[in-house]
Amino acid sequence: MRLSVLLYGLFALVCGSAMVIGAAAPQPQDEGDVRGAFLTTRPKDKPATSDNTAKPNRRRPKTANPNTSGNTNNPNNSAKAPEKKPATPTSTKTPTTTTSATTKPVNVKRIGLGLTLFTRDSNGMAVRIDPEHVFQKGDRVRLLLETNTDGYLYIFNTTNDGPVNMIYPNPDLDEAGNYIQAHVPVEIPASASAEERLRWLIFDEFPGNERLFFVFTREPLKGVPIEDELITFCRNSRASCFWHPSPDLWEQVQKQMQASLKTDKAQRYGATQTAPEQQATTRGISLAKDDPEPSLVMMASSTSPMLVATLDLIHK
Repeated sequence: MRLSVLLYGLFALVCGSAMVIGAAAPQPQDEGDVRGAFLTTRPKDKPATSDNTAKPNRRRPKTANPNTSGNTNNPNNSAKAPEKKPATPTSTKTPTTTTSATTKPVNVKRIGLGLTLFTRDSNGMAVRIDPEHVFQKGDRVRLLLETNTDGYLYIFNTTNDGPVNMIYPNPDLDEAGNYIQAHVPVEIPASASAEERLRWLIFDEFPGNERLFFVFTREPLKGVPIEDELITFCRNSRASCFWHPSPDLWEQVQKQMQASLKTDKAQRYGATQTAPEQQATTRGISLAKDDPEPSLVMMASSTSPMLVATLDLIHK
């Protein structure tokens, strides 16, 4: 059976098989460690909301030049040499560092990805659903993705083990940007779309095997077009705008697939998507510690530059 979606007219998907996140031979992960490492990075309190909250910006943040300061628009504003301070007398006493019981060594943060699957109920509401649910023709689903640190999100897909297509970033969505802020969730497709048909992935009657690869990185992937470069690529493309990764890049991606932890509880399935979850996706607001956990969580090591999760769906 075929899972098709018209997401801003972007792509059509083919789905089948079972939903899992991880590699063929995943490494076991400790449940408490994975969930804790992911959720403790959420803000303690919910951020204040207002009707004027800006839409999330998925383009790379612009950083100031560290070598300039003051009014850089003034051509006469030359940099001054720093004033020399009197030398501090040296001490033969070895300095000590004081730490408290709550102080932890400064390490590079482990990168994590959380995923929750929603379906549309008979009242048109988005409700959590078990990832192992068997879907039928006409069923609708939506993904909610959340990361624990800032980075770059890519989504690739294969149909019946065919060619690999990049479906996110996309020139018709978020200005082809893919920069994700920590704990600011991303909906795919977006519930804020103007038309109902653009808000869900919809199963139809055609069989097939669809696999989605969610790739989250600390820095942009080299050689992968995003933002203006991707927009130009698609403008110049005579065929459908699908960018295909090189064999070397795809081999690198596949080597980074890791195990997942199913954090959701059976009693949570069927629960309606909360107002904070909905507001966060449309207003660029981060989720707080007391907001619902993702249904699935995966963490990479602190030294890993990339985290990869795969998603299949049961479609009969």
